[in-house]
Amino acid sequence: MTDTATQTQAQDAAAGGCATPQATPAAEPRAAPRRVAPYELLGGETALRTLVDRFYDIMDSAPEAATIRAMHGRDLSGIRQKLFEWLSGWLGGPPLFAQRTGSVCITAAHKPYAIDAAARDEWMFCMHKALDDLPDLDPRFREALEKALLGVADFMRNR
Repeated sequence: MTDTATQTQAQDAAAGGCATPQATPAAEPRAAPRRVAPYELLGGETALRTLVDRFYDIMDSAPEAATIRAMHGRDLSGIRQKLFEWLSGWLGGPPLFAQRTGSVCITAAHKPYAIDAAARDEWMFCMHKALDDLPDLDPRFREALEKALLGVADFMRNR
């Protein structure tokens, strides 16, 4: 029964009338709501590339990120691509990192570096500033994304 028919019957009953079923066409099956991946909510490949590039630009120039900048080589192009690929899959987009490496594990790559709470906070500083350059993000999505990214950054701690 359609919502309109149900509403009409409810109005009839409320008015003291006799609600009788009305002929309605067979209801079409409803498709399950489409789940939108965080990758899409972010803005897809273009927005993710912007985020990663800004992240490393900030890390490369901000004194607040000096400790984590020192953990990287002079040329950041390779690590930019790796973070882009990893975040793509993590956000529900193309699993580029896993396709290239066969794994999504990134903790082993971080073991040689002393990552403590201060380093985690520097990483989050860069990410927060980079997210500022995506002004069209829904504030609730951004808050949830930053919380999830903090979880990832905290998981990388080894000190």
